[in-house]
Amino acid sequence: MEIEQLARRAMEIREKYGELEKKKYGKAWDKSQIAQGFAGDAGNLMKIIMAKEGLRDMDDIDKKLAHELSDCLWSVLVLAEKYEINIEKAFLKTMDELEERIAKNKF
Repeated sequence: MEIEQLARRAMEIREKYGELEKKKYGKAWDKSQIAQGFAGDAGNLMKIIMAKEGLRDMDDIDKKLAHELSDCLWSVLVLAEKYEINIEKAFLKTMDELEERIAKNKF
């Protein structure tokens, strides 16, 4: 599956969540609230990674890690769409910039 297909799927699910939010809260989350949710997901990811590294107790660590990484990717794809960022082009450009820094020994 290509990144565009992943982004479309991410937005389909985001729209469904938006409908649930409208029913529950009277409105769908805006971009800022989606970003806040992502920050929470990133925190959850860190807790799972700590468990993976033996610093926390947790069951089904690998299953939870796969889920949370996917959840974070979903948020990134949704935020990129909401802010009209071509994530594929941005990612490739960033990788080129990082590679250039490495070549110059500038971290």
